[in-house]
Amino acid sequence: MKENIIRNKSFEFAIRIIRLYRYLCDEKKEFILSKQLLRSGTSVGAMMREAEFAETKKDFIHKMAIGQKEINETIYWLELLKETNYLGAEQFENIYTDAVGIIKLITSIIKSAKASLNIKH
Repeated sequence: MKENIIRNKSFEFAIRIIRLYRYLCDEKKEFILSKQLLRSGTSVGAMMREAEFAETKKDFIHKMAIGQKEINETIYWLELLKETNYLGAEQFENIYTDAVGIIKLITSIIKSAKASLNIKH
C-alpha cells in the first residue's frame, strides 16, 4: 500500500495538538482558546481520513477543502495563543511550521485534483 503523506502528517499533527491542549490546560490554565485549537487541529486528520474514502473526485475535493479550512483555523488559534503569551516563540514556531506545511500540502492536493477534473479556481 502506498504511503499517504498527508494522512501521516495530519495524524502526527493531531497528536501534537492534543499534547499542546493538555499543556495549555494543565500549565497555563487556559481552557477556551485551547478547546478551539483542539477541535480544529484534530479535525484536519479526520477530514483527511474521510477524503480517503470519498465517493467521487468532487467529494474528495470537498473533504480536502474542509480540511484546508480546519488547518487554517488552527493556524489562527496558534497565532492568537502566541500573541496573548500562552505560547512562547519557540513553542509557536515549531507547531506553526508544521501547520503551514500541512496547509500547503492540502492546497497542492486540491489543485491537482481540480486540474484532473478541469475545475478552475
